Amino acid sequence: MPKNEWRCYKIKKMKNTVKKTVKDRIVVVGSANMDMVISAADFPQPGETLTGYGFMTNHGGKGANQAVAAARLGANVSFVGKVGDDDFGRATVEMMRKEGIDVSALTITKDAPTGVALITTIPNGENTIIIEPGANAKLTTEDIEKAKDVFSQAAIVLMQLETPVATLTKVAAIAKQQGALVVLNPAPAPTAPLPKELLRNVDLLIPNETEASAMSGVAVETEADIPTAMERLQTLGIQHIIVTLGSKGACTCIDGELLLVPSRKVEAVDTTAAGDTFCGALCTALLQSKKMPEAMLYGCKAAAVSVTRRGAQMSMPYKDEVEN
Repeated sequence: MPKNEWRCYKIKKMKNTVKKTVKDRIVVVGSANMDMVISAADFPQPGETLTGYGFMTNHGGKGANQAVAAARLGANVSFVGKVGDDDFGRATVEMMRKEGIDVSALTITKDAPTGVALITTIPNGENTIIIEPGANAKLTTEDIEKAKDVFSQAAIVLMQLETPVATLTKVAAIAKQQGALVVLNPAPAPTAPLPKELLRNVDLLIPNETEASAMSGVAVETEADIPTAMERLQTLGIQHIIVTLGSKGACTCIDGELLLVPSRKVEAVDTTAAGDTFCGALCTALLQSKKMPEAMLYGCKAAAVSVTRRGAQMSMPYKDEVEN
């Protein structure tokens, strides 16, 4: 792509690599849900009842998804979150243990049920999701303080926006103090400005086009809008930004030039958790000291595999599926 097609001269330079560390763990802080998924020929209109098919339950939640994605690709992963003292919560703990994820900082509470997500998918792979956060909304700064030993092992701390923002602000501060790379996937798209106290400790922001629009105030309707949105986001104090573009791949700015990393062309069945797969895979690649373009390509490859199968964590690939 001709570099003049991208108006990158306004964007501050982003480095091609991240700081190396002797620590070897990704700590994911976020949500854990039970997904209830049904497929239909199309999304229902208001007041309309449709007959669906293929109902299934599947472990989900953006935090849990990203933790599983990284663990399946070979990363050492710890999960910090909260589930209810119920069947869904106990199943979540057991699932993570089977995936090889450290759950020493996954709290079980009697104060709220495990979070749930109601997901509808249609044949072209698109989906709609309604979430009831449950115990995810009960993750507190006190829980984070109790998990300091886990954060001391972190090379990368990965967060999303399905747990309280005040809690994430505490996470980012502790992670920064510990020398970890702080990564924020601002999903779901924020409906109000995120606090400066959080953003000043974020090293890498990974929004999609909708989330980039919400955070920057720039309508990202075409690829040509991305440099302006990135410039606005950088004014918030964030050094590195990757914008995911769905089936088109992902882009970032390196040394003042915008780099588009394309995705593999596949026939999408279900796009649920494709972004989570990208985030987990990207962080795994960065943990392995891959340079940013290579890490982005790895994330795109993993996400492309995930959309060819139904479900969230059920669809996430293993290392040999991405590297072969």
